[in-house]
Amino acid sequence: MNNQDQSLFKRMTGNKLFLPVFCLILVLIINEIVNLSFFAIKINEGVLYGIPIDIINRASGLVILALGMTLTVASSAGTDISVGAVSALTGAIMVVGVGTEETYKMPWICAALLAMLVGCICGAWNGFLVSYLKIQPMVATLILYTAGRGMAQIVTGSFILQQKKVASFSYMGTFLQIGNWKCPVPTPVFVAAIMVALTVLLLTKTAMGLYIQSVGINSAASRLVGLNSKFIAFLTYVFCGFCAAINGMISTSRTASIDANNVGLNQELDAILAVAIGGNSLGGGKFSIAGSVIGAVTIQALTTSLYSMSVPSDRVPLVKSIVVVVIVSLQSPELGKMYRSFKAKRAQKGVA
Repeated sequence: MNNQDQSLFKRMTGNKLFLPVFCLILVLIINEIVNLSFFAIKINEGVLYGIPIDIINRASGLVILALGMTLTVASSAGTDISVGAVSALTGAIMVVGVGTEETYKMPWICAALLAMLVGCICGAWNGFLVSYLKIQPMVATLILYTAGRGMAQIVTGSFILQQKKVASFSYMGTFLQIGNWKCPVPTPVFVAAIMVALTVLLLTKTAMGLYIQSVGINSAASRLVGLNSKFIAFLTYVFCGFCAAINGMISTSRTASIDANNVGLNQELDAILAVAIGGNSLGGGKFSIAGSVIGAVTIQALTTSLYSMSVPSDRVPLVKSIVVVVIVSLQSPELGKMYRSFKAKRAQKGVA
């Protein structure tokens, strides 16, 4: 390998997104080896079907959650563990707002706006506790993590409610249909793409991205230069609640029903893992939206693959946790230091 090739290799491996992309490709390659039809995509009744389509479809909600989680981690060095419960609450509000099979209350777009408003209110509550009352983020968001599903049960009356009367209700979670034409790509993919694009534009075309990083690195120094660090961190939690609301709407639209016990269940853990796998520091400061998106797709690819391999559902979390530990360890700077120290000691012994 000549010097030019070595320089190119160092630039590639030194890129922050190298390991997240490498891990995703590795997961996909292993799946293709185990299941030779893994990448097979078919068209049935005008829509796309296949494991890759299922992965990007199911990953859409997780990508949206990872967006909000990335910004809360960056601004406050803390995670919002209430996003799953907030998704259940906003999903319940959307279904009840439209009405069940027997009743019809309001257009689904109005119910969706109400759900988004409630999601922002939940995020504002978390942001107030973290930013202004200085409560540790995990403790502050533990309140809605516990109470959110209880409120969702109150909204639904502890029943599993279905919405089959309004056909357009399911478009956000399945396939958009206009007349006899049906979009071949699932709608959640477009929703996630729009959310990512708007978030990136907001963070790059305004100073908000720089403000969030500054507050996350040193909030005291940010205040000295004139930044309202409390309000900036507060806004990230509001945005995280908004993302949770979008995820809840997708989940309920996908099944045209609401089960407050299952919607968003354990998704807060997957969102945190997506942020970590994406190479983001959980200590706050600099962040990578692209890394979080790749991490979310990797988590969903791993989950979907395990189910496609007929791994029992009670063993999926165990296998997934082992793989996640390996992936996160590979990205750890401390592991790199240990490897370089071991390599230097071996070299010294060789010289001796």
